[in-house]
Amino acid sequence: MNDASFTIRPMKQGSPGATVALASFAVQPWRAWDSDQARAVWDALAARAGTPNPFFEHWYLLPGLARFDPGARVQIAALTRGDAAEALVPVQRAHRYGRHPLPHLAVWLHANAFLGAPLVAAGAEEAFWEALLDWADRNAGMALFFHLAALPLGTALADALLALCARQGRQAALVHREERALLTSKLAPADYLEQALPGKKRKELRRQHARLAEQGALAFTRRQDADGIGPWIERFLSLEARGWKGSAGSALACAAETAGLFREAMTAAAQRGCLERLSLELDGQPIAMLASLITPPGAFSYKTAFDERYARFSPGVLLQLENLALLERPDLCWADSCAAPDHPMIDSLWRERRPLGRVSIAIGGAARRAVFSRLVSIELSRTPPRTLQGLS
Repeated sequence: MNDASFTIRPMKQGSPGATVALASFAVQPWRAWDSDQARAVWDALAARAGTPNPFFEHWYLLPGLARFDPGARVQIAALTRGDAAEALVPVQRAHRYGRHPLPHLAVWLHANAFLGAPLVAAGAEEAFWEALLDWADRNAGMALFFHLAALPLGTALADALLALCARQGRQAALVHREERALLTSKLAPADYLEQALPGKKRKELRRQHARLAEQGALAFTRRQDADGIGPWIERFLSLEARGWKGSAGSALACAAETAGLFREAMTAAAQRGCLERLSLELDGQPIAMLASLITPPGAFSYKTAFDERYARFSPGVLLQLENLALLERPDLCWADSCAAPDHPMIDSLWRERRPLGRVSIAIGGAARRAVFSRLVSIELSRTPPRTLQGLS
């Protein structure tokens, strides 16, 4: 993918005739954003993002890129205005689409990044999509379409994409839609729990808590500072690796890349005050742990682990009951579980849902768009054709 940049027309604001600085759009190797100056610009953008996404903030994205893309094939597409960034997203040229050899452009994600929403300053959504798709039209190369995974639907970000594609007559197809557990309510934790779970289940959880407390000194700990973060990280990695994920080879500690990402990103998050560490400890040793990323007005339940020797007491569920305290935080309106759809535990406790979609978008000229339309028709042949129109 070659570097590309262009200038966008100035946008009016305020009194008639008034303009803001010219906006420019550039696609550069991701290492161009790996500097103190670039991180400061990046931080300012994250603070203004209409749809928070910690997985595309520099303290999480750069460590992932360093480990999963050492050859720097991934690039950063950014819309800037003066010295400020209006939008930023990692993009790649992918050569396969699922099992099929279909070249396309895509937002880059790895297995431990759970949201594909570009970082876009509130109000700049449509300008960003227009610049990104204009660039994709000009620089399609062999790519047949542009693809976005884990795009949160029903947001200003998705709505702006819909509006732009409709205005341009550009096909945008929702090729997959799923929902995952979301926590958002004005109820107090106790009242929320009462409505979420039947009385019999709440009684059973109280019994398990009492029986677990008979095993030793039981306590919850919650922190959002950086003190002791190193030992906490190592305890988490060890706890997760001793469970089923370790046996399956999917625990963070099973690969140097994922272990290194967790250590670096969680240390940075703790130092920035955006990591909440919640633990259930028995005699001072954690038997359930949860790492949540705090990005007001939202939060993300990033990683959790529990000691399977105590599975009969449901320590992971007991930890999630304590985690309902998120409802009392004045800076948070919602929490994303980051869990798989239909998760057997969290779906029964968190009653709200966050819709996510995989969206493919036409790019290039008429011939390329005709090929894309055919590909979409084939992909959706088993279900009624769907576009972004009317979906949330």
